Amino acid sequence: MTIAIQPRDLISSAGAMRYDASRITEPGLFLFDPAASQLQASTVGEGGRQAAWFVKGEFGQGVLRHYRRGGLISKFSTNSYIWTGADTTRSFAEFDLLQLMHQRGLAVPRPLAAAYWRQGLTYRAAILVERIPGVQALAQVLAVGRQAAVAQAIFAMHELGVWHSDLNAYNILLDQQDKVWLIDFDKCRVRALSLERRQANLLRLRRSLVKVADTEGMLWWGGLSQAYDALVRAKGLL
Repeated sequence: MTIAIQPRDLISSAGAMRYDASRITEPGLFLFDPAASQLQASTVGEGGRQAAWFVKGEFGQGVLRHYRRGGLISKFSTNSYIWTGADTTRSFAEFDLLQLMHQRGLAVPRPLAAAYWRQGLTYRAAILVERIPGVQALAQVLAVGRQAAVAQAIFAMHELGVWHSDLNAYNILLDQQDKVWLIDFDKCRVRALSLERRQANLLRLRRSLVKVADTEGMLWWGGLSQAYDALVRAKGLL
């Protein structure tokens, strides 16, 4: 039986963290330092903008990620964000959303801890989530199909009102039992989702699949779209 997430906050002069007390009994900001010997950190090979690590601890196996900016704005600031309150920090917001999705039974990483460090009007942030064993990114396993299972995972996310801000072929994972997992919910929020917004989310995934696998990716997305539409009709949303 899975133990429910027990969120606790810890505030210090250096920053603040939110953590799962059922998995972490000795909280501290060292949990977000890849140089800390306790974590035995190793760099994640793909993605993460060179700011993600596989780590180990009393919580088991985890993935530590420091928030980094992309795009043009990263030329001015790589890791600082405007302060608007603790609960709206990138890290705390993602922790809370993952907690909600995990409690609703969606296949997402269990949140372990989140932190921010405030400096005046800006802050830096990091998050620690449970590592999902034996998974491969969708981009690597298109040949196995599984469009119906992926469509079901995305549909369940949408039914909860979550619009994935970066739904791509690397943020959808399949484990050794062919279970579909969705990851990386930075900047994602719960909101009312029209069919148009849902379709926009799927089209974002289509662009990623075409970029990764060209014609094969487009054909794969066609099967996904059909499977998703079937779920929409079965739910009576059309």
